[in-house]
Amino acid sequence: MLKSLYWRFVLSAKARKSRGLRKRLGHNIRAIITESENGIFAVDPEDLEVGEKLRKGGFGLDEIERLGKYLNAESKVLIVGSHIGSLAIPLAKKCAKLVAVEANPDTFELLKLNISLNDCNNIKAHNIAASDKREQLKFLKSRVNSGGSKRTPKNHNFMYDYDKPEEIEVEAYSLDEHLGVESYDLVIMDIEGSEYFALKGMAETLVQSKVLVVEFLPHHLRDVAGITVDEFLSVIPDGFVKMTIPSQKRSVDKTSFEAELKAMFAADKGDDGLIFEKV
Repeated sequence: MLKSLYWRFVLSAKARKSRGLRKRLGHNIRAIITESENGIFAVDPEDLEVGEKLRKGGFGLDEIERLGKYLNAESKVLIVGSHIGSLAIPLAKKCAKLVAVEANPDTFELLKLNISLNDCNNIKAHNIAASDKREQLKFLKSRVNSGGSKRTPKNHNFMYDYDKPEEIEVEAYSLDEHLGVESYDLVIMDIEGSEYFALKGMAETLVQSKVLVVEFLPHHLRDVAGITVDEFLSVIPDGFVKMTIPSQKRSVDKTSFEAELKAMFAADKGDDGLIFEKV
């Protein structure tokens, strides 16, 4: 109960700060240009997560270093949930080709601008949502944390609507269908609870790809997707036999996937990017 009240207080304070900043800047200011360790970025002034971190110097630098070890000048990368490009742009400088998928139309505008600002000619961006089929998907455009934009959750959670997100409809596709089946050296997925559906819709691509990095948050499984750990694991192809949990700084083999993730789910502990590898 106390934990819940604490997060309500923190998130409400963030929403007030975001609204205050927007009021001071005026509604004509679409973006702020900032130079960071990730590159030059146009960021939404209301965004107090990725946007604010970029304004203060950098975002996800440890993750970029960690993932860069899987790449070389010949590599191909797919990022599902690329947001404004804070990972895509620095990783594109380490590989031959990068495909970026982003569902939020406002964020996608900034992504395209940031690709241009950083001269990343090897990035191809798609403004679609990833799912298991072609559909019109109800989608929440978060404001304080635009990276938290997501398909409309199945269950209410204060974390998803504290900033009064606008609900829109977006075009969703199976990525096997929309992008065509292709092999990637690295697939990164961070789509706020839609991971199960997206993975289900790109089964053939995953079979041909080498490394999968996917966010795992219990409240997303429970409240957004409405699935179990077993269902989540069912869409990870058998070829992936090693799982690294960066937040715990350790790796396990396939025989331990179920036990490890069920223990994390029961303890309500997640990870921003579990790494599944074919060894």
